[in-house]
Amino acid sequence: MHILDIIKSVFNLQNTDIELIPLKQGMTNDSFIFSINNERYIIRVPGINTEKIINRHQEYDVYQAIKDEEFVEPLIYIDRDKGYKISKFIENSHTVNPKDWNEINACLKRLKEFHSQSHRVEHYFDVFEHINYYESLMPNASKYEDYKETKKNIESLEPIIENLVKDWALCHIDAVCDNFLVTENQDVYLIDFEYAAMQDPDLDVAMFIVYSLFNRQEIDRIIDIYFEHQATPLKRYKIYSYIAIVGLLWSNWCEAKQDQELLNSSYAQQQYNYAKTFYQIVFDEARNLPEFCELVDSYA
Repeated sequence: MHILDIIKSVFNLQNTDIELIPLKQGMTNDSFIFSINNERYIIRVPGINTEKIINRHQEYDVYQAIKDEEFVEPLIYIDRDKGYKISKFIENSHTVNPKDWNEINACLKRLKEFHSQSHRVEHYFDVFEHINYYESLMPNASKYEDYKETKKNIESLEPIIENLVKDWALCHIDAVCDNFLVTENQDVYLIDFEYAAMQDPDLDVAMFIVYSLFNRQEIDRIIDIYFEHQATPLKRYKIYSYIAIVGLLWSNWCEAKQDQELLNSSYAQQQYNYAKTFYQIVFDEARNLPEFCELVDSYA
């Protein structure tokens, strides 16, 4: 009933009957479709403990910054405190298929265009701070026996990354295939800006990669697409470093959620594997790259 009250208040309705149709149960929210005057909308309902993970005031600021952006979800209403959100339903669309390289090309192009805009907010996403924060939310020690060693390795990448970051822009942070919609006209929309903040756009490329569990060959292909085959070896190892870092980030996020089904999923395990595997790739291979060698040796 509370959800219906919100809808009626936003649309100034009195006795209208509204049917809520479940759309999806996400990792942090639930979504429902409803119709008013033959127009369809989506209401997002924050999940349990979401307030510990998402800063709704910051999300509100992001939506204000991007409100004139053509290819983001058409926002109708957002609650700055509790996180309820209503947007227009994008008809005849579907989430990007991570196995369809034409769709991957299209959404990486859209992501790059979004990064090139001059959108600005006052907050930024500190990935290492979030790693520690999600760790603090874990009810017990990590399920992974070598967690302390893995975290120490990932932390050794921080000063390297800090010396490589060049550009800052408003980033989606959760730039995963599920947050891109492709219409029948092949327009691509970005949706769900819960985590968005100022950051290095290369981090968004890593975020896109880890969610869909791409292997290294596919990862290199994605890097080539985004950078139009102009990525230097230094850029490639920088993104490998980000893959390792965000692998631990989302692994900790999974443990912080305290959801056993999620924690035992292939997604959660693969995030931790990304942290270990791509740290080792950077450590073993990047030292052969002159531009990277000095940084790796200094902080190994």
